[in-house]
Amino acid sequence: MTPAARLSAAIEVVADIEARHRPAGDALKDWGLSHRFAGSGDRAALAGLVYDALRRRASSVHVMGDPGPRAVLLGMLRLERKLEPDAIAALANGGRFAPQPLSPEEQTRLAAPDLEGAPPWVAGDYPEWLDPHLARVFGEERAAEGAALASRAPLDLRVNDIKGDRDAATALLADLNPVPTRWSPFGLRIALEADAKNPAIHAEPAFIKGMVEVQDEGSQLAALLAAAKPGEQVVDLCAGAGGKTLALAATMQNLGQLYATDTDKRRLAPIHDRLAHSGARNVQVRTPKSVHTELDDLAGRADLVLIDAPCTGIGTWRRNPDAKWRVRPGALALRVEEQAELLDRAAALVKPGGRIAYVTCSVLPAENGDQIRAFIARHPEFSVVPPQQTASVLWDKAEDFAAAALESAEGWLMTPRRTGTDGFFVSVLKKA
Repeated sequence: MTPAARLSAAIEVVADIEARHRPAGDALKDWGLSHRFAGSGDRAALAGLVYDALRRRASSVHVMGDPGPRAVLLGMLRLERKLEPDAIAALANGGRFAPQPLSPEEQTRLAAPDLEGAPPWVAGDYPEWLDPHLARVFGEERAAEGAALASRAPLDLRVNDIKGDRDAATALLADLNPVPTRWSPFGLRIALEADAKNPAIHAEPAFIKGMVEVQDEGSQLAALLAAAKPGEQVVDLCAGAGGKTLALAATMQNLGQLYATDTDKRRLAPIHDRLAHSGARNVQVRTPKSVHTELDDLAGRADLVLIDAPCTGIGTWRRNPDAKWRVRPGALALRVEEQAELLDRAAALVKPGGRIAYVTCSVLPAENGDQIRAFIARHPEFSVVPPQQTASVLWDKAEDFAAAALESAEGWLMTPRRTGTDGFFVSVLKKA
């Protein structure tokens, strides 16, 4: 496919997403099934165009003065891909399989894209209803934070030190040019180009050997800040597919006992193969029961309970750009209710002197600081471990991390703009 034909296809896919209100991945899959002539490079380039258009939808509509899929793609090429108007005109030239030529108004708007005076939710490319929520945490910087959440994410890996060290993993992955992550001592980062196919990490010897796992640096830091120690009794209450479970097991050096469970057994299903692959031997998987009795024998025994809480996922917008246009106020209310229930459940598991590490991949106060304050009001036997104390686990990086991340009385907030990670909130609570 020519670049112009790819642009036409992207306009078609975005139109399908908007008309049928469906996830971008589903629309791209259907397009691929009905256009089998497209090679893997074409499909990767098309996905890049579509996801970039969704990243910059609001700002592109503002610049182009038109909410249609064509305008969104043209605006994105100018704002995100930084193409000059002549380069965009060369793609939209009316030729075979190419979009129709630029109109005089499109040419004028592309020549002078202007976001000056645009509302924060337009400049930051996020839904308008979220503006008051983001204003609470970021104030006048919310447009800049939103724009960073709309950027493209790198590929981060966590080195599993049960199987090897970062130098060995780097050598095995040398052809992908990984570099050490800024904060995590176990992280490697691989930069991705806009149109590039994701590297086949699952086929790499380092992955096959269990030496690396795909995990954003922010998620790695959340597990580190939880500070699980060798020999402790630890519960991962929302283990899901096991990303943080594996990180905790490595931190514990396979000593002590780690119990992994989740509210949905379907989310927990992949963890078994991943544990075997990783070499973790101190993990018991507790499949959830309808009556929630799977952890009854652990009441009052846990040194640490990790809650990787279900949330709106705003911190992962870089990886799921279409999700931000589908999130609704009702989803936020539901997540807040679920989070409170999980915190109360965790409180019953923690022994005196034990800790709860509460983590979300959200930046919203309702899911983060508000949730912690409400929990302490219900459970005054808990108090927040001072964030500066929790950051000490980062050793020589602690001071720089504290300067970069957003500290509150309740914990740490990481964002793409501040820490170069996905958005994560981490609060550690201690029981008297």
